[in-house]
Amino acid sequence: MKYISTRDKKIKLSSAQAIKQGLSVEGGLFIPETFPEIKKEDIVKMAKLSYPERAVYILKQFLTDFLVKEVRECATKAYAPEKFGGEAVAPLVRLNDSEYILELWHGPTCAFKDMALQILPHLLTTSMKKTGEDNTVVILVATSGDTGKAALEGFKDVEGTKIVVFYPSDGVSDIQKLQMITQEGKNVFVSGIKGNFDDAQTGVKTIFTDDEIKKDLKEKKYVLSSANSINWGRLVPQIVYYVSAYCEMVKNKEIENGDKINICVPTGNFGNILAAYYARKMGLPVNKLICASNMNKVLTDFINTGVYDRNREFFPSISPSMDILISSNLERLLFDLSGNDDKLIGKLMTELKEKGVYKLDKKMMKKVNEIFWAGFCDDYFTKECIYKTFDEYDYTIDTHTAVAVDVYNQYKNETGDNTKTVIASTASPFKFNGSVLSALGKDDEMQGKDDFALIDMLSEISGYEIPESLGKLKNADKRFKGICDKDKLFGAVEEFLS
Repeated sequence: MKYISTRDKKIKLSSAQAIKQGLSVEGGLFIPETFPEIKKEDIVKMAKLSYPERAVYILKQFLTDFLVKEVRECATKAYAPEKFGGEAVAPLVRLNDSEYILELWHGPTCAFKDMALQILPHLLTTSMKKTGEDNTVVILVATSGDTGKAALEGFKDVEGTKIVVFYPSDGVSDIQKLQMITQEGKNVFVSGIKGNFDDAQTGVKTIFTDDEIKKDLKEKKYVLSSANSINWGRLVPQIVYYVSAYCEMVKNKEIENGDKINICVPTGNFGNILAAYYARKMGLPVNKLICASNMNKVLTDFINTGVYDRNREFFPSISPSMDILISSNLERLLFDLSGNDDKLIGKLMTELKEKGVYKLDKKMMKKVNEIFWAGFCDDYFTKECIYKTFDEYDYTIDTHTAVAVDVYNQYKNETGDNTKTVIASTASPFKFNGSVLSALGKDDEMQGKDDFALIDMLSEISGYEIPESLGKLKNADKRFKGICDKDKLFGAVEEFLS
């Protein structure tokens, strides 16, 4: 299977080359030239398998230049029980007759990014060997909170790699920040930036597409790659958990094999819901993809109007991992819906860069609306949803999952569609303890307490055990205290590498 660029489909690389490179030379994103098919008999087979085995079943069809034993080794190491708290890597929790919560946060950093970033280092190091790469790979990451820690944890002390993470200094939760700045490892570097996630993401992309920078790094025996979802090796493992959720529903007789489900995803950068789209494209029986945004509702407006416009006020929210106005992975969707029209994608992305806005034609919009439904939820209703979910089901959700649950309820009320729906739960409530406790009416009791006292309080109220990785943060050394200007990211990279 070859991989082509969304902005120049004449470029064709193996999966190992695409994973190692991360971003195409002209700024495009890699996608498979063709997609494998999931049939009913595949669901029957996978329903009997463990999560790592399901991952191998799916991934081997995309990574055709990998040996099956190599894919199996990557998956087995990534999804080991000691990393995900047991055999159930991504548990599916039934809330009621139509809502099922897919818990994607049982990994080492308590966020869904672990599902991909525990396996990406193994995929990347295998890709390096396959392509004969003997330079050190420098992983550049822009994060809105969760990707950074998950990438740092995944690449910590991985031979032949260094990793640099940039986060908005005032745009992540206290726990997210602590997770990053206390990161252990000889090959890691973390810096805040004066700006928001979009500024960090733009800065990282600029480094990737600067020929002078790449030439300079190559002379010093470095090559760039990415752990953001612009890297296909980060995105393809996310397809697995949607397929796995469907297999679980069949296995548990919640649905019959072939029945359609809906999937609702809280998303800012569009990668997590794009993985669900690709699962649907492969043949997974999916009726509607429900795109849930917070008050930075650029995706909601786009899906409802066909106009993508980042020229708007940016709102810091209590669901900070979704505080994004430039959704990078939307480019992959548009490429697919346009019939792989790389010239159109180049035109749209140029308009976005130069004017901050582009518009789809009616034909493309019809395709979008056939598949997607979109809504948004502000901070007030996010908190209300956390309270109602706890009150009705004795189940505690974080601020991002609450956005998805609220938007799903909007969808159900507006359409009357009672199709069984999988809702992606993207983070542990402990990562956003202050907001969750406030939603549960504990503002008075929270006064004067630090994050770790709040974690203890949330554990007592929810009945959930405190994740070991978060409990350890209390006494961890704060290694990375620097903050740089948004236009000086490469200077920080150079300083680290030297």
